[in-house]
Amino acid sequence: MTGSETSGPVTGRSTPAAVKILVAGGFGVGKTTLVGSVSEIAPLRTEEQLSTVSLDVDDLTGVEEKTATTVALDFGRITVSDELVLYLFGTPGQQRFWFMWNDLALGALGAVVLVDVRRPQFSFAAVDFFEHRGIPFVVAVNGFHGEHPYPAQAIRESLALSENVPVLLCDARERGSCRDVLIALIDRLIGTARAQLAEADTVRGG
Repeated sequence: MTGSETSGPVTGRSTPAAVKILVAGGFGVGKTTLVGSVSEIAPLRTEEQLSTVSLDVDDLTGVEEKTATTVALDFGRITVSDELVLYLFGTPGQQRFWFMWNDLALGALGAVVLVDVRRPQFSFAAVDFFEHRGIPFVVAVNGFHGEHPYPAQAIRESLALSENVPVLLCDARERGSCRDVLIALIDRLIGTARAQLAEADTVRGG
């Protein structure tokens, strides 16, 4: 879902631009929590209870208390300003549902990769996914129980991130914290767009 700002024929008021954002990461990192915390509407969730059959498929190491899992997507909306509305799509985290990521990524302008410091290896796939598709993203380190035992730079190094990828510490349960992450992503999208325009001007001028 992407859009451009238009004016209504009757009121003359502008319609805010709509931007599609993905919230991705490994199984149990807090994607559903983040979307629900920041959404201004009741979020759409497609959670199912974990069964004994899935125990042989889903790795619950570090999240043994988890009893449900997203099987399709999470969906929420947040109005950033009168000119901008974000539509958030949370991706399923288990590897058996990764085939859906390509469809969910259609039309997405940016992404948040959520990381659980207890299990950072489960976010490698999300980082690779967006890097290979050239989709700008930020990394949000979810501090469960309000704890952030590792500094952002340590997370950057462990995920082998380039210096232009913002790494932020957050709490997926806190609306303000999640909103700050999304604003950081918008800042990156704006910076990327400006760089592309400058490069295009250089090519035309050359």
